[in-house]
This record gives sequence, C-alpha cells and structure tokens, in this order.
Amino acid sequence: MKTTLSLVTLAALLAAAPASADFAINVGAITVAPDDSSSNLNVIEQVAGLPAGSTTVGVNTNTQLGLTFDYRINPNWAVQLIAATPFSHDIKVKGPAIDGLKVGKTKHLPPTLLAQYHFMPQHQTFDPFVGVGLNYTVFFDEKIDGQLEGALDALNVTTAADTVSLKLKSSYGLALQAGVNIKLTDSLGIHAMLSKIDIDTRGRVQVNGSTIQSVNVNIDPYVAMIGLRWTL
Repeated sequence: MKTTLSLVTLAALLAAAPASADFAINVGAITVAPDDSSSNLNVIEQVAGLPAGSTTVGVNTNTQLGLTFDYRINPNWAVQLIAATPFSHDIKVKGPAIDGLKVGKTKHLPPTLLAQYHFMPQHQTFDPFVGVGLNYTVFFDEKIDGQLEGALDALNVTTAADTVSLKLKSSYGLALQAGVNIKLTDSLGIHAMLSKIDIDTRGRVQVNGSTIQSVNVNIDPYVAMIGLRWTL
C-alpha cells in the first residue's frame, strides 16, 4: 500500500510536468539523524519511584538506500520526491536512573515532496538549490523490547501472561532542504543534499490493548544524502 501511494504520487508528477522538463534519478546513501526530544515518561517514573521529569526517550540514527526523483519544470524551478528503503530505529530511555533502557524499535517511511529553487541554472557543472515541502511519515512494524518487558515485570506492572505492545502515530510536517548537483557528464553527476524535517509522533505502550504510558516524541531529523545522479 505504501509503495502504491508513492507510485501514484510519482505518476501524478509525471503527468503534470511539461514535455520539456528534465527528469533525473538520484541513488545513494541517505541518513536520518534525529534531533529528538520528548515528553516525560510520567507513569514509568511514578511506578519506578523516579523523580518527576527525569526520563525522556530518544531515537537512534539510521542509514538506508535513498532514491529521489527530480523534475526540472523550468531553468529555476524543480520538484523532488524523496523516497528510501524503510528506516529502522531503536527507541531508548534517556535519564540518569534507567538511561539506555530499550523501549522498542520501529520502521518508518518518510516520503517527502519538495519544490526546489535553483540559483545557477545557466551553470553547466555546479547547480546549488534550496527547497521547501511537505513530509508524511508512516510508522510500522513496531516492537516492544525485552528490556522494557523485563522492567515492567519486575515492577509488577505486568505478568508473563500479558501482551505488551508499542504503537506510533503517523506524522505530517514541513521540510526544508539545501543541496547541490554536480555534473560529470551529460547524463551522470553527483547529488548531495541536507534536509530538516518536522516529524512528530505519539508513542503508546499498551498492555493487552490498553495504553499504560503515552509520550509525545519530536524526532525532527536532519536527513542527508549523497549519491549518483542520472539525467534522462
């Protein structure tokens, strides 16, 4: 379903682009580096006897295969769709008492559509640009880690018969971008970009389907990509 939505978006862009537009594909390594913050784990703090406001959660960095599509609508303006293989992140507690306790893990897809302004369209080799657009992030394959399950058992919050799960809400947000395309031949070049994306979610730890802890997480990652560029 997620792949189908991306293909539909791509097809719509193709249909909307004029016949003279340049089409390029960029393939390379893309990294999501969270600049994260979150609300406190207030319920966990109460049950574990920890100081109020002493714990938050964090998300680790992950690198995947990036695949982006560019449409040069005119010399100065282009549209880019950012896609990638699914990112995988570990979620851990941050705080002096139980720092590093593994909460769980999740995968996500963050397709992002941007309008780009190119500063030097007349330059044949060096093509810097900036962009602004919208991001949609969908989380899936969420899993609770055994460390959290063990901690909940030790605190008598759960028993071995209980089912503990993790749910994350999808996110919509703005994206800003800066980058450069460097032409090597008529059809081959280098693509490099850095984006800042607004990704906010609500995580819920559930026991037998009922939420026992809810936390707001601002992931807000820097997304960097470098790769090869093919112009068609």
